[in-house]
Amino acid sequence: MNPSAHPTWLEEPAVRAFAGALVADALAMPVHWYYDRAALDRDYGPVTGYLAPRDHHPDSILWRSRYDCTAPEGEILHDRRRHWGQAGVHYHRGLAAGENTLNALLALELAALVRRNRHWDAERWLEHYVAFMRRPDSHRDTYVEEYHRDFFTNLAAGRKPINCGVRDIHIGGLVPVPALAAALGPQHPDLRRVVGEHVGLTHKDRDVLAAADGFVRILAAVCRGAELREAILDHGRDWISRARLDSWRDLPDRAVVGTRLSSACYIADAFPASLALAWRHADDFAAGVAANAACGGDNCHRGAVVGALLGAARPIPQPLLEGLVCLARVEDIFDTSPALPGAPTESQA
Repeated sequence: MNPSAHPTWLEEPAVRAFAGALVADALAMPVHWYYDRAALDRDYGPVTGYLAPRDHHPDSILWRSRYDCTAPEGEILHDRRRHWGQAGVHYHRGLAAGENTLNALLALELAALVRRNRHWDAERWLEHYVAFMRRPDSHRDTYVEEYHRDFFTNLAAGRKPINCGVRDIHIGGLVPVPALAAALGPQHPDLRRVVGEHVGLTHKDRDVLAAADGFVRILAAVCRGAELREAILDHGRDWISRARLDSWRDLPDRAVVGTRLSSACYIADAFPASLALAWRHADDFAAGVAANAACGGDNCHRGAVVGALLGAARPIPQPLLEGLVCLARVEDIFDTSPALPGAPTESQA
């Protein structure tokens, strides 16, 4: 489906932000968790468009990732289990150029469910999440992040879904935030509460929950018309400051994310790194998501933040939209669904 034929959803900053998060995830997917930047450059060169992942990943530690639960209640690896325990296997082996990783696909499921039901409900989401993860053909990704494995280990042990979340400290917990902002609308009176409750279903870490709240406040402010850099300073002050950003002004992106801040997945550095990249590229969506990919590390999940903030503030270039495999699904969710109750229209905002 050509987005130029259905431009309505692109005019909504929150929906464009969600699309931006999906774009950033798909762009970074082949170079996800590369820490050797020389290897990243050698294997893929500048990542400015969608690429399929190579089968071999030189930095992969999938060989030592474990998930031993094979009870029917906890079976979530399905036929991808054969790739686990092998050296050099790409985390996203088998995906095509422009496809999204598992967490982004779950964000799509969340957006669709909220729009269809016209509100967010924890029990309905958990029922949907469990069914999606247990269905062998629900997705094609190889890697299943640790919090999913912990959740389903607890579920198989007999816990109720509402009690299966763990204290996970990774930025992957922020991936649903743009989906909720788009599905409920940035003016929704309960948006911050819903984001906190939803993220808390799987990530019970205090810092992840604080980052999710900061993220949704920045995102909502930009969607309501605030300038991106000012919104980052206003609502992200617990994570980043103008003084730090100014001190890094003359450094390349890879020195900021990789030296001053870790490019890894841990929230203490990953969220400030995301805000720094969005700040540095506030005027150029394509440059920002390419820089995020080039920094390596957990660039897919950082992309949920970088792509969403840049997408809320700036147009997404047409080639990046057209190459996104899930674009038709995004259009279907937001072009055909009415506004939710309690979410003011643009004329009312």
